[in-house]
Amino acid sequence: MIKIVTIIGARPQFIKAATVSRAVAENNGVKETIVHTGQHFDANMSDIFFEEMGIPKPDYHLGIGGGGHGLQTGQMLIKIEEVLLKEKPDWVLVYGDTNSTLAGALAAVKLHIPIAHVEAGLRSFNRRMPEEINRILTDDVSDILFTPTETAVKNLNQEGIQKEKICKVGDVMFDAALFYGQIAESKSKVLSQYGLNIKNFILCTIHRAENTDNPERLKDIFNNLELVATKHTLVLPLHPRTKGALEKIGFDREASNIKFIDPVGYIDMVMLEKQSKLIITDSGGVQKEAYFHKVGCLTLRDETEWVELVQNGYNVLIKDFNKLVDEVDTALGKNQFEKETFLYGNGDSAKLIVDFLRQK
Repeated sequence: MIKIVTIIGARPQFIKAATVSRAVAENNGVKETIVHTGQHFDANMSDIFFEEMGIPKPDYHLGIGGGGHGLQTGQMLIKIEEVLLKEKPDWVLVYGDTNSTLAGALAAVKLHIPIAHVEAGLRSFNRRMPEEINRILTDDVSDILFTPTETAVKNLNQEGIQKEKICKVGDVMFDAALFYGQIAESKSKVLSQYGLNIKNFILCTIHRAENTDNPERLKDIFNNLELVATKHTLVLPLHPRTKGALEKIGFDREASNIKFIDPVGYIDMVMLEKQSKLIITDSGGVQKEAYFHKVGCLTLRDETEWVELVQNGYNVLIKDFNKLVDEVDTALGKNQFEKETFLYGNGDSAKLIVDFLRQK
């Protein structure tokens, strides 16, 4: 029996962990202890996911949310170390690129506990992004790097990571898309709740700090989203960070053409993604989910870590927001999914991860 401590704290990690936790439950040789750092502390952005995903309630809830990067990461490091000293796991499993990821990896490496990093090797090559620093440092101290793509493998090779540490398994988010896509179709009521028709609306998510923390950039984005919303139904689940940023710049949501809705749970989000005619986002995860559900995507960022989507025409980076209306028209006028591709594995990534850890 091997013992894994899983560190999660932010919405995308809940979804990724759900797929692996399901694979753990099917494997008698593995015991998992879940640590929730509390990085996403809004109940609608955190607790609801455990219920929807069918993930066991966390064994530890550290309650660390808010504060600057240094304060948050430092507090997590202290608390996670206490848990690891008590649990003495064979592996610490971390996901993605958040402060929770880095804190879990640092706590483990200092205690000489092997680290497995799910979604390793991604690079945006923009070191101004805190996520990029978290990815690089976590990869550097990890013992096993589970990569989702061949591009990620190449990135690690170029950085001098030992080849025997790299294991390409595909993307656990593809596992999730397949599993929860079926559940969403049968359980979600979000379309009727908001009066939306299938393939008759554009879904938009904006939350990244590079967009929300720059007032001029945020104004530019929403001025152009307003123009899109005069031609199409534009639905935007409003992230708490974005809500606060819009209030600071004096954006009048009541007078907006954009259809703002409250943050939704993952099942409802999957339904919105599947049934939209186009997705506009600045999220890394949503870019992939658009591809998984065969929906075109426009990404409001200067770069993306999911370069395969851009290279294959499934995703378009929008750096000049004044071109957004034209790019929307272009995207709606073509079908990027005539040829089926499998850029992120076969939907069995979680099983490969658990089997690998059990055999080590």
